[in-house]
Amino acid sequence: MPSRAVVLLSGGMDSCVCAALAACDHRAAAVHVSYGQRTEARELRSFEGICDRLGIRDRLIVRNEALRAIGGSALTDATIDVPEAHDIGTEIPVTYVPFRNAHFISIAVSWAEVLGANKVYIGAVEQDSSGYPDCRPAYYHAFNQVIKAGTKEGTIEIVTPLIAMRKAEIVRLGLELGAPFDLTWSCYQREDRACGVCDSCVLRLRAFEAAGAKDPIPYAEAEVEL
Repeated sequence: MPSRAVVLLSGGMDSCVCAALAACDHRAAAVHVSYGQRTEARELRSFEGICDRLGIRDRLIVRNEALRAIGGSALTDATIDVPEAHDIGTEIPVTYVPFRNAHFISIAVSWAEVLGANKVYIGAVEQDSSGYPDCRPAYYHAFNQVIKAGTKEGTIEIVTPLIAMRKAEIVRLGLELGAPFDLTWSCYQREDRACGVCDSCVLRLRAFEAAGAKDPIPYAEAEVEL
């Protein structure tokens, strides 16, 4: 029987490729956390569709009320505008959700203990990302030490297969794996058609262009400046 793994699946491009990798090598179970983000309903729809396409049957959908209540991010606070990509400087952008990945990983590790899974996949990317501090390799190294000390068997490990890859490399890998990019959603602010101008959309569009591929999701902007 194949080994078990838990994958954190937001419904975005990176997490979709990560889920495809996990499903290739393990009997995967997928976790989705809704936390009051602007595109919550659309991301959940992507999660379900990706799981269906990849044949992932075991799914856990969790609602985290804390991150919306805490605020401090353009993704969870309607009074903070989502910036366009050209407005983002060298500092950590306002789309960073404070310590979000720690909440997500904790849920996934708890479920992994129950399922008997020894690996938790997360599609964190350090390069070509928005500079979020919880996407750094050192963060996951430290978290693995916490898991080792704080779980029953101490054998669960966070796996970050995409962390050192460029976005274009992730697109190429996803195409090789047959990852369902057409079902994914990366936009920070719209749920009908991707805005094409937020940081996440622009990074995604640039990645597909660099990979020599067409992004299959719909965009609101007819002409997106890259």
